[in-house]
Amino acid sequence: MASMSRSTAPATPATPAENEAVRALPQRRARGLAHGLVDDLGERIRAGHLQPGDKLPTESAIMQTYGVSRTVVREALSRLQAAGLVETRHGIGTFVLQPRAAGMFSLDASEIPTAVDVMAVLELRISLETESAGLAAQRHSGAHLQAMREALDAFEQDAGDAGDSISPDFRFHLAIAQATGNPYFAEILGHLGTNIIPRTRVSAIRNQAHRGEYLERVNREHEEIFSAIARGDADAARAAMRIHLTNSRERLRRAREEAAQRQATSSPT
Repeated sequence: MASMSRSTAPATPATPAENEAVRALPQRRARGLAHGLVDDLGERIRAGHLQPGDKLPTESAIMQTYGVSRTVVREALSRLQAAGLVETRHGIGTFVLQPRAAGMFSLDASEIPTAVDVMAVLELRISLETESAGLAAQRHSGAHLQAMREALDAFEQDAGDAGDSISPDFRFHLAIAQATGNPYFAEILGHLGTNIIPRTRVSAIRNQAHRGEYLERVNREHEEIFSAIARGDADAARAAMRIHLTNSRERLRRAREEAAQRQATSSPT
């Protein structure tokens, strides 16, 4: 995604309107930079000060007003995306989403240990597949892109038909690893198998009414990765993959915390 790709160029000066938009945000920096941004923006969205469809200020505007780095801003936006509060659209900007229904991601108490294990795998994947995406953008062939496209088309069809979207999901990530030209990337993913896909290990989506919404979001993240690889933008490919996997980790983290809280409140004192 272009708006989330890394850049060493100086930040573009924010316009007066963008500076004014960011100044309206409560600025709490004591609890951590990215944490503070997430809290401030999240509170304004939940309170209705930022409405669904509103465009957030640019990264440069937020950087200048808060005095934080681009990395901090992107981490905060990634967390907001994972929470379902905003959506970044390639080449356009980041927009506030309609509030999602509660209970989309819910774990049983018995699944908490498994969720911890899946979180560890996601941490490994963030390191491994972020670089894999960057290399794939630089080294892919037409055959590699075709394999990715076929996997994405199968994912979209399976998601729409309530079929098994796990296999094409894994094939997409494996095709990216193969496109690096380094056999060890594909070997590691092949060894882990479909267990790298979180929904094979935990029943995160209890409410089937939200299954389509969840898979549609995953599909959009996949398309961002594919688009960056296809146009040969290594930085954007790395950023899109990191956002995708960080979103998965954040969704699972929130579900795990909610399950732990339910378990604590329901346990006899």
